[in-house]
Amino acid sequence: QVQLVESGGGLVQAGGSLRLSCAASGRTFSRSPMGWFRQAPGKEREFVASITWGGSTTVYEDSVKGRFTIPRDNAKNTVTLQMNSLEPEDTAVYYCARFTGGSSMRVGANYDLWGQGTQVTVSS
Repeated sequence: QVQLVESGGGLVQAGGSLRLSCAASGRTFSRSPMGWFRQAPGKEREFVASITWGGSTTVYEDSVKGRFTIPRDNAKNTVTLQMNSLEPEDTAVYYCARFTGGSSMRVGANYDLWGQGTQVTVSS
């Protein structure tokens, strides 16, 4: 059974950086596109970034373009969310998830496996 475990969240000042890691167990990780989502208090979950299984294609939500990247290491079964130039608006619980198929990797319903989430808090 594949499980996803996020780590790396914390408190950082605006303008700082954090690196989130998502570790997957199981042999299916390397064949799965992966995504990161976030949910701020009182708001709906929103797409942040995604990456294809081979790593050749990445997609970012507009507000994080140029600030976040989503590399993956299939040999280590990890996908990372490198977050730079953080803003208070980035404060949320961040989740990694496994994409199972569908017309869009921006839609949470197209993911079947989720991590427990890691809190990111950006102070102004």
